[in-house]
Amino acid sequence: MADRRDHRVGQARSDHPLKGTVTRPRLAVLISGRGSNLGALLAATRRGDLNADIRTVISSHADAAGLALGRDFAIESLTLDYREFKSREAFDAALNQVLQEKTPDLVVLAGFMRILSAPFVQHWHRRLINIHPSLLPRHAGLKTHQRAIDAGDRVHGATVHLVSERVDAGSILGLASLMVHPDDDPERLASRVLTLEHRLYPAVLKALVEGAFIGREGLILERLLPELPLVRLHE
Repeated sequence: MADRRDHRVGQARSDHPLKGTVTRPRLAVLISGRGSNLGALLAATRRGDLNADIRTVISSHADAAGLALGRDFAIESLTLDYREFKSREAFDAALNQVLQEKTPDLVVLAGFMRILSAPFVQHWHRRLINIHPSLLPRHAGLKTHQRAIDAGDRVHGATVHLVSERVDAGSILGLASLMVHPDDDPERLASRVLTLEHRLYPAVLKALVEGAFIGREGLILERLLPELPLVRLHE
């Protein structure tokens, strides 16, 4: 397997206003289910591969198995059940209020099965990151593995991207690809892609942390976006 980065990592412009104020970025991770990507991020922080501070885990489902992962790492793990809100906008407003109280530098979506409203996305502009199980822009949306098989794709994978107001359309930060096998079904393909996701997400966040200065004002992604590394993993 190869791990190639197209741009330099660990460098930032010498005239960046936050130079010399480096600190560990604070992350809030949003989940809806088992939290396997959350587990990969937590493991990366424990190994020292990802120099970030996962402060908060928030689930949109009260019975999400991933909440136990956060608690196992002594991380504040909260539930904001979407079923208790009358609208998507009401849920997003409540979520935004909780996040503002936690003051994360980055909000990381890890299997968060909610489409976020425009005001929420705008508030966290350039600080909202998602992982999607396809090679975007191909197969945005749901049922990506079945669609890849139906389309006869020879290559499939996962993408980490900034969240924009259009679903799965934000700037791409990292890609992981694999060959589709003739005997793959959606479940087998999903399992193989998920293994790649567990490598890709920590690698992209590591590149962000090392490739941009972190300061008390948060991670300045908008200013550094043209210089951010594009992480590529291949199986």
